Amino acid sequence: MGMSVGGKRGIVSEMNVVPLIDILLVLLVIFMMIPRDTKGLDALIPQPSTEKVLEPPPDVVVIQVFADGTLRINQEPVTFDRLGARIEEIFKQRATHVAFIRGDQPVEFGVVAKVIDVMHTSGIASVGLLTPDLEKAF
Repeated sequence: MGMSVGGKRGIVSEMNVVPLIDILLVLLVIFMMIPRDTKGLDALIPQPSTEKVLEPPPDVVVIQVFADGTLRINQEPVTFDRLGARIEEIFKQRATHVAFIRGDQPVEFGVVAKVIDVMHTSGIASVGLLTPDLEKAF
């Protein structure tokens, strides 16, 4: 939009609509290319598992710490003194050194921390914690 002052014809007060027509044509092409009934892709949202897994697979090592101080490795009772040696026996033939700890609700954290310390000194690279509330969610 411009207005020229002076010149042969004097003051011109007409609007220059050529740039507006260019913008109109660009918008027309854009809206012609966009389909009217756009439909997105179907999203596959992960759903929680409905089946309960009672026993861990044989590859997984789960150390259970009970409220009375007893320990179990994959449902096999073990004493606290023998825990380190038993863990070393289990992981001697395994390539991955990953284990999980499942604690009862009233177990103090100090007991679980001692078990984690024994696991680290026995060569466990990664320790996961399992809780009853977390297992109910899955």
